[in-house]
Amino acid sequence: MSGPILNTERLELRWLTADDAPMMLAIWNDPAFMRYVGDRGVRTLEQARDAVEAGPLRLYADYGYGPFRVTRREDDVDLGICGLFRRDGLDEPDIGFAILPDFCGKGLGFEASVAVLDHARDALKLTSVTAIVSPLNQPSVGLLEKLGMQNERPMRLPGDDHDVSLYRIDFAS
Repeated sequence: MSGPILNTERLELRWLTADDAPMMLAIWNDPAFMRYVGDRGVRTLEQARDAVEAGPLRLYADYGYGPFRVTRREDDVDLGICGLFRRDGLDEPDIGFAILPDFCGKGLGFEASVAVLDHARDALKLTSVTAIVSPLNQPSVGLLEKLGMQNERPMRLPGDDHDVSLYRIDFAS
């Protein structure tokens, strides 16, 4: 299954495949991801492949969207992920991103997120996108606000034991 490819000045975004399990393993075990997003319990390549199949590949099949693998256009180096997710407790798709530690602080998450939001509005014809974030995750809070997303309220997702902040952006029709 292949999906859209989004290009920006520095980045290429494409749907994940099971071959991206090594990058996803690195993301899921990044200390910042584990602290702010959660420990997925994925510790092996086999578990990562299974998680990619159960997560992103299922999203693509069920909704026609999901996370994109983010790479540097000049050399195809993996930088992280950015895309739309569908979570229990949210009525609309939400944008999520995770940039590998070596590439944080270079504006890559913002650049990828702008491409994903443009795709959501223009190709998927969504009228709004939400985001959830730990209020302690100041870099991600700052990125959401830079994207023009508005903090709506604290909320607790089903099965979680802590509150997150719900952000939203509405697209002009």
